[in-house]
Amino acid sequence: MFPNLIQLLTRRRPAEFDRGFVEAVHLVEHLPRQNRRIERLILVCWILIAVKCWTVSWLVERYHMKFDALWVNGPTVAFALMCTAIYFWRE
Repeated sequence: MFPNLIQLLTRRRPAEFDRGFVEAVHLVEHLPRQNRRIERLILVCWILIAVKCWTVSWLVERYHMKFDALWVNGPTVAFALMCTAIYFWRE
């Protein structure tokens, strides 16, 4: 911030001003495929989320708790869906 302020006050260009431009652009032909290890990790996490959701639902019914299991399972599934969507639909 301060170097830019000093350049503004002195009205001098920095020494590397001419070197800051793009010299060449290369077109990317093929985007790399998603990582298989990460995809397996996402699958394992979804399996763990399913087990957790079933366990929470069972415990709420078994011990007659005064709240709905969706208060716990809903945010878990929503955030997992969001993370999975971000991974698979990223550019």
